[in-house]
Amino acid sequence: MKRTVILSLLGLATTWVPVSAQSLKECIETALENNYEMRLVRNEEEIAHNNATWANAGALPTVDATATYRPSVTTFERTTPRSGAAVTEHGGFDNALSAGVALNWTLFDGFKIQTTHRQLLLLEKQSEISTRMAVEDLVADIASEYYNCVQQQIRLSNYLSTMELSREQLRIAQLNYDIGRFSGLDYQLARSDFHNDSSAFVRQTEAVAKSQIRLNQLMANADLNHPLLIPDTDIVVRTDLLLPTLLEHTLQSNSSLLYAQQNSQMAELDYKKILSRYYPYLKLSGQYGYDANFYGRGATRDRSSLAFSGGITVGFNLFDANRKRERKNAQLTIRNQEILLQQLRLDLQAELTTCYQAYRTNIELLSLQRENLKIAQRNYDSALQRYKLGDLSGLDLRQVQQNLQTAEEQVLQAEYEAKISEITLLLISGDIAHYLS
Repeated sequence: MKRTVILSLLGLATTWVPVSAQSLKECIETALENNYEMRLVRNEEEIAHNNATWANAGALPTVDATATYRPSVTTFERTTPRSGAAVTEHGGFDNALSAGVALNWTLFDGFKIQTTHRQLLLLEKQSEISTRMAVEDLVADIASEYYNCVQQQIRLSNYLSTMELSREQLRIAQLNYDIGRFSGLDYQLARSDFHNDSSAFVRQTEAVAKSQIRLNQLMANADLNHPLLIPDTDIVVRTDLLLPTLLEHTLQSNSSLLYAQQNSQMAELDYKKILSRYYPYLKLSGQYGYDANFYGRGATRDRSSLAFSGGITVGFNLFDANRKRERKNAQLTIRNQEILLQQLRLDLQAELTTCYQAYRTNIELLSLQRENLKIAQRNYDSALQRYKLGDLSGLDLRQVQQNLQTAEEQVLQAEYEAKISEITLLLISGDIAHYLS
């Protein structure tokens, strides 16, 4: 209860701005909606969706409409048959007008169109995986910073408790000094300890503020200094994660692995596009046009025509010097993608196993550190009673107090490191969405 009150007052200590109480789930939901990187990734996904069409693959015909008008002024020179004199005629003004519609359609090109369409659909799926990867990374970043903020607030609460203990020690030292039981040195040492603990508390408020600024940045809040009231006052670590289950989920759901598998499929489709050049191609063309000519001189004053033409073209590439080289390179690319996929599987298993070992170690350390904290707390309570009776010096009490503070810090550090290990394990295994439930 004391910790909750302290953290609530901290959020209101320096500002009258209303404080937003946000749980981890609320922070994540806000970030997914407002984060700039997420908005960019979603736009890229929409672009990939718009590109995944048969028209973009080249399956549909192209139709062009054209119109041309060509006026001309001509000068004629002729020689008369009888006299042989040269006669020049000026002002011959002619007009030419043409308009038409042309259609071109590739009906078959060795399955290249179908393969291109499959690639566009695969690129659309890859963009969805990219969006998922961005979501998972953002959720992991939010969760890590959220629990860092919880850690900093707990540390602030611990510093406040230490400061209150020092204040009590100072009160007892002053009381005993006034009645002559303690020397002036004990009193001055108690004052110095209280001032040092007060300074540590003030410095820790800056660490809390920095963490909240980072959270506001991840959530794309316009006011980075807007105070947040974090309702969690403890770091609760899951202890039910099992390595075999995590490994199974990783091989099935890891985003990076799914993306690499799609890269292998893309390499195979590139190879099929090269093979399509070994097939003949079939193209359809048609044109419907109108032509008109108007002459300023001569016996023929105008002429016009209206015509339709069409045709089918069948072709086959007899020789392509690069085709064989590109086919071999495409086969090597497929092999390389398979090698990269196998390496990624191994790397993910190694990373997961290493992180899991750290996770189990941190949980074991956390259990030991909590027991150590209980002992340190009992030692301090006993030492404080002896100090009140004058059976313990201020220096000895300070040492016991520092042992208690160290035990609190070790528990807090073990909790946070175990939580970070938990977040990393869920991120690798593709289960990071657990924090949205």
